[in-house]
Amino acid sequence: MQVQQTFYPFQLQPQNSGGPNSPTVAVIGQQFCAAYPVQLTVQRRPISFSGGDFNVFDSLGNLLLTVEGRAFSFRDKRILRDQAGNPILTMKRKWLSLHQRWEAYRGEESKQENLLFTARTPKVFQLRTSLNVSLPGSTVQTDFKVKGSFFQRSCTIYHGATIIAQMRRKYTVSQLLLGRDTFLITVHPGIDHAFTVALVLILHEIIGE
Repeated sequence: MQVQQTFYPFQLQPQNSGGPNSPTVAVIGQQFCAAYPVQLTVQRRPISFSGGDFNVFDSLGNLLLTVEGRAFSFRDKRILRDQAGNPILTMKRKWLSLHQRWEAYRGEESKQENLLFTARTPKVFQLRTSLNVSLPGSTVQTDFKVKGSFFQRSCTIYHGATIIAQMRRKYTVSQLLLGRDTFLITVHPGIDHAFTVALVLILHEIIGE
C-alpha cells in the first residue's frame, strides 16, 4: 500500500524484514530505507566554521551523509547531502515563533511546495527532551515524536506508538576523546535513516551545548 504523495509526503509499505507489522517509512526517500537495522555514527567535523558541520558514517566506517552549516547567517540553516554531495534536505529555523521550530525542505530550495516536515518543541520551556514532528497534509496533529534526554545523548524516535530509531552516546575511548558531539543512532528496518539523522541534528540545534 502506498499513500498518495499529494496527501501524505511519506510512503508506507506493509512488509519488510523487521516483521509483518513493520511498515517502510520513507519521508526523504525510499533509497534511505534498508530492510535491516542500520547503525549510524554522527560526528562533528574537527574544523567547522559554522559549528553545524557533521559527517554520518555506517557501521563499517563508510561516509553516508554530510551536514553543512551556514556561518554568519541570521537564519540558522543546515543542508543534508548524500554520498555524492547532492543536497537532499534543507533545514531552516523559524525565528518568529514562541516554540523552537524548524522546517525541512526537499533539496536546497525552501519553497513551500518542497516542505517535507516541521519539527517543534511542544512547550516553550521543558525539562525533558521532546520534539513533535508534523508532515504537511497529515490527518493527525503529530506524526512523529522524539523523547528522552539529549543532554545524556539518549533519545527515542516514535512513529505513533512504534519506536523507529534510538540514539545514545558511543562509549569508546576514541569517541570520548572526540567529545560530546559524537553519537550513535540505531534505525529500525524499513525506516528512512536520512530522516532520523535530520531529526537528531535539529534536536541538537534546539538543545545546543
